[in-house]
Amino acid sequence: MSGHSKWANIKHKKGKADALRGKITTKISREITIAVRMGGADPTGNMKLKLALTKAKANNIPKENIQRAIQKGAGALDGSSYEEITYEGYGPAGVAVMINCLTDNRNRTAADVRHVFSKYGGNLGATGCVGYMFNLKGVFAISPEVEADEDTVMMAALEAGAEDVKAEDGGFEVVTSPEAFDDVEKALADAGIEVEVAELTMVPDTMTELAGDDAEKFQKMLDALEELDDVQDVYHSADMPEEEE
Repeated sequence: MSGHSKWANIKHKKGKADALRGKITTKISREITIAVRMGGADPTGNMKLKLALTKAKANNIPKENIQRAIQKGAGALDGSSYEEITYEGYGPAGVAVMINCLTDNRNRTAADVRHVFSKYGGNLGATGCVGYMFNLKGVFAISPEVEADEDTVMMAALEAGAEDVKAEDGGFEVVTSPEAFDDVEKALADAGIEVEVAELTMVPDTMTELAGDDAEKFQKMLDALEELDDVQDVYHSADMPEEEE
């Protein structure tokens, strides 16, 4: 897995988030509400809520939107009854793909996701066909522009419980268990290290390097999936080339 690809993916993801700001705010607010309804308003004992809140923070969702979503979930206000569904499959060149959805119409969502897979040369598979390839991890990305000292980053992160610190193209990627996420986040902040991305995400065990037509086709497939209203998250094992930024 090449370092520049990770930064290309991060920058593309941030640019995509900016372009779809309204839709992303709606999706994350919905996810927070459902998480509170399912497991309560305390993120300490509610991993789904913790995931949603870290995602809200990463996407700069206004605090008032977050609070409103929490109150809506806690008060069980009237609204559509959503269920969480995960779809799994393969994209071009055998890239593993997991899609988390919140839907009030399972048939519609399945049809929409299947259509995107088929259109871009992918195959929607059975539950569990790729899920075993992913693990929930905390990931912190420190931009090369921060010019952070490697020893400082490693000491702060590892002493707080991080599993790994990788130096890549002048930047750093810190990987943690979900349980150590808060401690590592605080340690980096206390050390004065600015973090560009901090998220709990599904990390693949191995990456599939894409180039040329496969990379272009997969990027279009990824964009199409993320634009579906019912899709909350898309996780994949594609290592995209720098020109796909």
